[in-house]
Amino acid sequence: MIPWWASPLEEMRVNQYKPSPILGRPSAPNGEDPMMDFRARLVHQQAEAAERRRLDLAEQSSRLKTAEERIRIWERIHEVTLPRDSAHRLVDIIAANTGLTDADVREEQQRRAALRATV
Repeated sequence: MIPWWASPLEEMRVNQYKPSPILGRPSAPNGEDPMMDFRARLVHQQAEAAERRRLDLAEQSSRLKTAEERIRIWERIHEVTLPRDSAHRLVDIIAANTGLTDADVREEQQRRAALRATV
């Protein structure tokens, strides 16, 4: 028998600090830990991101890609655009990271400058 001061809802809850299905937020079934599920998803997402980065780094220096493609991949990875100044210090870094020569990077700068001039 339920005491007169207790509501039926209070009687049904085993742990008042753990949400129950009755209140609209289901608790973890069969003793599963929702934090472990979150951690597993997080580890999986981090592994996927690391694999994407590894592939991007491999593509940015792939000889199967053109200089323009390699530089665009480098820009996407580093979230930096190719500088317009041919003497900029990033030109050497981009060349080294993409497996291109400084001249290749400067040619891409000139190609982009020509495109900007026509627009």
